[in-house]
Amino acid sequence: MPYAFALILSLTLLSGCQSAYYSAMESVGVHKRDIMVDRVEDATEAQKDAQEQFTSALAALQALTRFEGGTLEETYNRVNAQYEASADAADKVSDRIAAIENVSQALFDEWQEELSLYSSAALRRDSEAKLKATRASYSKMIAAMHRAEAKMAPVLDTLRDNSLYLKHNLNAAAIGSLQGEFRSLERDIQRAISDMRAAISESERFVAQLNRG
Repeated sequence: MPYAFALILSLTLLSGCQSAYYSAMESVGVHKRDIMVDRVEDATEAQKDAQEQFTSALAALQALTRFEGGTLEETYNRVNAQYEASADAADKVSDRIAAIENVSQALFDEWQEELSLYSSAALRRDSEAKLKATRASYSKMIAAMHRAEAKMAPVLDTLRDNSLYLKHNLNAAAIGSLQGEFRSLERDIQRAISDMRAAISESERFVAQLNRG
């Protein structure tokens, strides 16, 4: 019970902090729509960075499969560094998605509530139609982002497994054992990159729609 209470309290405080933040930003002329655009653009950049990092990890493992000598400790360090950098890149993407979801909820709730304030039925209908269209576009975008996010998990699992295996088996035979993992990893990385590209395209369409609105 104490744990559940603490969790609820922390979530309430976080929500309150976010509300205070949005209010403070609006007081200086920065509205939730502007914040959403910024956060979507930040998520897009994070996904582009993740694409580059996963590609670098793939290149490092390609080099590993061609290992013909050298210091095995250095080989492990390179693979582990790529795993850690990839995990950081994936975490950054997840954080950016969560930030978008937070501001989107606040924006759509406010938009919905303010529909009742219109005295003009025509303007209210127009605003309601735009809200519906924006929500639909947002749903497509956030779903694409989550699909790309999910595809990162098997990549990270394989990178972690390879790194752990090398750590405790620093010999040429271990590298030979890992070569069989490479094709599966290559497919997983290509799928993740493909989904990230699709999510980036959806993000760009969504930002364009917001800016037109």
